[in-house]
Amino acid sequence: MTYNRAMQTATLLRNGLDAQNPALVQLLGLCPLLAVSTSAGSALGLGIATLAVLVASSLLASLLGRWLLPEIRLAVFVLTIAGLVTAVELALAAWWPGLHDALGIFLPLIVTNCLVLARAESFASRQPLRPAIADALGMGLGFGLVLLALGAARELLGRGTIGADLGLLLGDTAASDGLRLLPDSAGLLLALLPSGAFILLGLMLAARNWRRQAR
Repeated sequence: MTYNRAMQTATLLRNGLDAQNPALVQLLGLCPLLAVSTSAGSALGLGIATLAVLVASSLLASLLGRWLLPEIRLAVFVLTIAGLVTAVELALAAWWPGLHDALGIFLPLIVTNCLVLARAESFASRQPLRPAIADALGMGLGFGLVLLALGAARELLGRGTIGADLGLLLGDTAASDGLRLLPDSAGLLLALLPSGAFILLGLMLAARNWRRQAR
């Protein structure tokens, strides 16, 4: 039984990271994915915040879902997610004010992220605690990795650097100009615009599909 549980946990993690990746397969949460991924630092910050809310909401949905009437379950999940997002937002405002300002309106908009609500309603509320948390970790990590990859690519193409604003997340002691790989004059403004984000995400989707077909 322990082996079966470990296999189930590994499968749920792999699904979120690859087979059912929320960003590249299910195409969920594209609004914050494309809007905030202008740099590696801001993308990493939103990815961690989304992961924290996703895991906490799935945990609560697993514990409470079976006791809720179907008529009020969705409303309870929305209120629960809203409370968790508020807690994360207050924590960032207190301890990481720079990151809080950089994420702006897209931090409280995690409440409306269909990824968080969909996993709580369609999966976590119908599962025991262990698979619910494993699913949330897989989906959150999968979303965060795509967010980070897109943010790093846009920062590199648009500014020629990687990690220039990681000080927002790591504190002033880690603040630096990041790793400069391209000269200032080589920056591509299109990469920092919403249209550039769509193009890069489309290329990532094409690369994933090509890799799966090549297998």
